[in-house]
Amino acid sequence: MKTGLITSDTYQNHNTGDGHPEKIDRVTAIIDNFKKLNNKDLIWKKPSIFDKTLLEITHNSEYINFVQGSFPKKGLSFLDGDTIVSPGSKEATSDAVGSIITAIDGVQNNEFKNAFCAVRPPGHHAEKNKAMGFCIYNNVAVGANYLIDEYRFKKIAIIDFDVHHGNGTQDIFYDNEKVLYISTHQFPYYPGSGTEREKGKYNNILNIPLPAGTSSQEYLNAYEFVLKKIEEFKPEFILLSAGFDAHKDDPLAQFQLESKDFYEITKRTLELSKLHCNGKVVSILEGGYDLNALKESTAMHVNALLEFN
Repeated sequence: MKTGLITSDTYQNHNTGDGHPEKIDRVTAIIDNFKKLNNKDLIWKKPSIFDKTLLEITHNSEYINFVQGSFPKKGLSFLDGDTIVSPGSKEATSDAVGSIITAIDGVQNNEFKNAFCAVRPPGHHAEKNKAMGFCIYNNVAVGANYLIDEYRFKKIAIIDFDVHHGNGTQDIFYDNEKVLYISTHQFPYYPGSGTEREKGKYNNILNIPLPAGTSSQEYLNAYEFVLKKIEEFKPEFILLSAGFDAHKDDPLAQFQLESKDFYEITKRTLELSKLHCNGKVVSILEGGYDLNALKESTAMHVNALLEFN
């Protein structure tokens, strides 16, 4: 089997302004690298158009209307202090959501075994009714709701290894027993949420807060608790909020992971996914702001996806 790589040129039109860390070059660095690697087992796909009612399951309609009305005719518009949109952001946000739908369909239809979505803007900070932290729509949350709604799955696991807590994903699924949300993240740090006390209504939230300076070995030891929770939950499908800003070179956080650690994280997760969900895994880009670290780490991540087909 193959691995899907879902991406679209529209990310280039999501302009966040000069000096913003969530910039166009992030996805360009990833895509150019995969083109250079030219792996025959990677199936490149563009995101398809999706039914916009999927957004309404995840975000409230007032918020969706607010976002739709916020894309400027020219220049930049601020949804919050960090989250900026431009005229081209409308298509980019839609394609970011569409990518995870396309990836899920591809796995379900046996086009490929697993998939990585190289898109922007990211999504895991976007709450039901609020944009924040560079995120507009919560891509991974829409994906989980799509699995429940379209494919009637009853057990979806979301593993978020971005260095920042995915407050938005937690907010959306806090009371949903069909979705297990697990996050490893630097704490205390932005966005301030993600303590061990936040467990969800059905014990369906597992937060693993870790201190600044966390080393590779300390992180991988902590990741065993992620795998243990997955083992208990026995998901039918795993979604990964794949942030690569836990890398030691990343300017926005203070973890000390190396590029090869993302291979190890992915490998351990995929080994477990084979036992419980026939290896059904879809991953989507969240953070990662050092271009070289991002290029290397995503290559490691996708290498593991390809190997564990």
